Amino acid sequence: MKDATDNTRSISTLLQRLLQDGSLAVVVTLIAAPRNVGAKMIIESDGIHHGGFADEALEKAVIRQAGVFVSSKEDTGTFYGREFAPELVELSEAQFLFELIQPEQRVVICGAGHVGASLARLAALLGYRATLIDDRKEFVRREDFPEQNIELVLAERWSEAVQVAVGNGRGVSIAIVTRGHSEDEQCLRAVLNSGDPEYVGLIGSKRRTRIVLERLRKAGVSDAQLKRAHAPIGLDIGAVTPEEVALAILAEIVAVHRGGSGGSLSSR
Repeated sequence: MKDATDNTRSISTLLQRLLQDGSLAVVVTLIAAPRNVGAKMIIESDGIHHGGFADEALEKAVIRQAGVFVSSKEDTGTFYGREFAPELVELSEAQFLFELIQPEQRVVICGAGHVGASLARLAALLGYRATLIDDRKEFVRREDFPEQNIELVLAERWSEAVQVAVGNGRGVSIAIVTRGHSEDEQCLRAVLNSGDPEYVGLIGSKRRTRIVLERLRKAGVSDAQLKRAHAPIGLDIGAVTPEEVALAILAEIVAVHRGGSGGSLSSR
């Protein structure tokens, strides 16, 4: 039988693996109770769980609550036992800390023009790791982007550069803000064939974005895939300048990630 030290070590090893893999999971810690304070349980996105509270009924209730917690889009939350397991009367006053383990949030930006450059800087300022891609060397010069959390990529081929940057898509938001229809189409096709990104947005007027989407539809891309794209990109804040457009884009990215409506708080 493993002792407490072994259990702590195995939990620590598992957390390191989840972080390295960019996996989604919930860590639940018992923080106030008559016994077993400090006990932990980790629930992965596929339902596999590790650790526990030496109580099968409680563990089942915690797993159900973990699903509710993930849907809330919160990073942390504290719950009393009575809130999610009222049938377990003896644990009604016990407190549980739920913490979300999730991939590092990244923004991949296709196109380093005025809007793309502004978006990369704003994303970096807000703590995102940004990847800025362009096929023009003079647009991705390191001296223009001193921020350490902005990665610069000179694309020989848009599709290959985008696929590498997106990877498995976990925690990734993609903004396609290139200079033309052809580049837009190459990038969007690559994105829709890559992993499962959290957000995909395509800049342009309704006419321009409709042209790109129709080209991809005729090329065999399904409607279900095309519906993943926010086109035109961003929230309607009346943006005019590149910096304002970048703000509108990042606001929509945050709204999707956090589960916000994107509407005015005063209208509620």
